[in-house]
Amino acid sequence: MSMPQAKPKYLPLAEERRRFQRVKVNLLGRYMLPDRREFPCQVINMSPGGMALIAPVAGAEDQRVIAYVDHLGRLEGQIARTFNNGFAMTIAASSRKRDKLATQLTWLANRHILNLPEDRRHGRFAPRNPLARLILPNGNNITCRIIDLSQSGVAIALAPELRPAVGAVVTLGKTQGRVVRHIDDGFAIEFSRLQHPDFLEDNITGD
Repeated sequence: MSMPQAKPKYLPLAEERRRFQRVKVNLLGRYMLPDRREFPCQVINMSPGGMALIAPVAGAEDQRVIAYVDHLGRLEGQIARTFNNGFAMTIAASSRKRDKLATQLTWLANRHILNLPEDRRHGRFAPRNPLARLILPNGNNITCRIIDLSQSGVAIALAPELRPAVGAVVTLGKTQGRVVRHIDDGFAIEFSRLQHPDFLEDNITGD
């Protein structure tokens, strides 16, 4: 019989600050409060144990909150304190999850220090199969043509009337990303997570 797994602990904010160094970030996401209302947010600083968000609705201290953050995925915790335009929350995570977050935050911090967009730090190439399925924010599933792609993003050729808005979340093949800019004949997507080069084309153009 398997032993029950220990639940991740919520660290008090003061303890979280002592144990982990926060880094400045600029990540978009969404969060859900206990009443199941969802709102957009922007994470402005973060450590493996907590983060601060600019948010339209702060909730109350000690309330449970679930956030979905670009590059980092699902994060769960409690509201530790509120401020004028947002709140700070702890992150409930196992030691393994915290180690992974620390690695991801180091990568994000280095990206910002370099002051280079991700898609200029990874070589772009044209895929063998340029056609892919694109799911738009309204749920429509359409065929599109890939101009080029890299581990961190992709350029898509698409008629102007079909282009999603900048900031919209879309899914290309099996990979989710966010529209970061429009280009002359389409738009560019930044993937939510850096893709492994060995599986990149399969995740984008495979069935």
